[in-house]
Amino acid sequence: MSIVVVIAKECLPGRVKTRLHPALSYEAAAELASASLDDTLETVNSLDGGPARRILAFDGETPPDAAAGWEILPQVAGDLDERLAAIFDSCDEPTLLVGMDTPQISAALLAPVFADWAAAARPGPGLRSATMDAWFGPAVDGGFWALGLNKPTGALIRGVAMSRDDTGATQLARLQDAGLRVRLLETLVDVDTIEAATDVAALAPDGRFAATLHELTAAVPPAPAAASVAGPRPTAPARAPKGTR
Repeated sequence: MSIVVVIAKECLPGRVKTRLHPALSYEAAAELASASLDDTLETVNSLDGGPARRILAFDGETPPDAAAGWEILPQVAGDLDERLAAIFDSCDEPTLLVGMDTPQISAALLAPVFADWAAAARPGPGLRSATMDAWFGPAVDGGFWALGLNKPTGALIRGVAMSRDDTGATQLARLQDAGLRVRLLETLVDVDTIEAATDVAALAPDGRFAATLHELTAAVPPAPAAASVAGPRPTAPARAPKGTR
């Protein structure tokens, strides 16, 4: 068996994607975040021969409709490294964790992770193991969008400073220093700014994220020019009679 976990916040105005403001209102930013999460969940649902368990590690009250049929795991309190560590500590099978800020991910991008784990679990002579101990998806901004561990252990994440330019490098070094065989996934742009959102929408133009961004940023047609009201034509000044100039 294998597990995929999507970590997400409830998409409420002022709680998610606040860096998209003022380009977008807080309400619009929350709507775009919701679309990003829906696309991510849909991609995981589309995995053929993928994880046996799908878990939404959720910070909020009302999970999205797209998570119907998923296990809902409330996030623990604490900094992000503590929350990520707790997720991995709660899993006892090979686990891939992805965030909600890369709606451009595809089933093809994630498939090698589960193919490796499935091959290790396939019945056959002798004891088999996965070829990789960890899978790591770097983000362009220096963080990471995915982390897969064949043997989930929260200690591999706990204590890594998050939301910094060197978070990804520090986390990768932690895995390598532990002697793990690490395979890198594709480096992706995650949605933190309106410029990044535009780039991501161009990479996945058929998703809900791209459609929502287009709708939210569509130019408002200019108001029609006010019709001029013709007034009486001004009367030309009377000419002085000849002989008086």
